[in-house]
Amino acid sequence: MNKPQYITDAAGHKISVILPMDEYLELLEDLEDLAAVAERKDETTTSFDAALKEIGYDVLD
Repeated sequence: MNKPQYITDAAGHKISVILPMDEYLELLEDLEDLAAVAERKDETTTSFDAALKEIGYDVLD
């Protein structure tokens, strides 16, 4: 796998990065997942058993 490459300014400070495409896509997916979690953080939760009942699955006690 390729390593990230950095673009620097005249003083040698890193100002940009070049990533392998697979790593970039993985980061995008992680960012989308985090955004979804943030959007749903205030929603009420449902127990696993209640979710199964909601979809019509018989829960054994």
